[in-house]
Amino acid sequence: MSKFQPIDAGDLPAIVDLMNRAYRGTGSWNSEDGIIAGERTSAELLRAQIGEAPAGRFLKWVDPGGIIRGCVWLEPLGDGIWYLGSLAADPDQQNAGLGRQLLAGAEDWAQAQGARRIRMSVVNVRDTLIAWYVRRGYQLTGATEPFPYDDQRFGRPLRDDLHFVVLERALGAAV
Repeated sequence: MSKFQPIDAGDLPAIVDLMNRAYRGTGSWNSEDGIIAGERTSAELLRAQIGEAPAGRFLKWVDPGGIIRGCVWLEPLGDGIWYLGSLAADPDQQNAGLGRQLLAGAEDWAQAQGARRIRMSVVNVRDTLIAWYVRRGYQLTGATEPFPYDDQRFGRPLRDDLHFVVLERALGAAV
């Protein structure tokens, strides 16, 4: 059974802390440390994201003790395709398989809402993370998206060669 639950306003400080530790902390294999500096998100940015996409859902993964250990953003794009973003696992739990559980739970949740495919974008130089997704059945589509160098709300890029690569996976497909 999925441990995902919709977030509420009271969860925002914990979600912000989790995402900033997961994306910008040091010592995690999944960190953007050395690629992008500064905070990954803030409560204001999350409120704006939720407000701009009312069909999207920000979900939290709660452990049996009630502690938020993960989160994900899922948003319908149309034609059975859902966007998956902001997937974050507590860095202290990553080597215990939490990331795999979060991804599988997010896919199951989206599929229950009618999703047939999941799409995501990943910073191009995050080779280890891209390989992780590929091992879980995602494929590089060949599409890219520009990196928002002129918008430092999500941090300050430390490199000038960044862009996003787009990955997709059909739901229900064996990995």
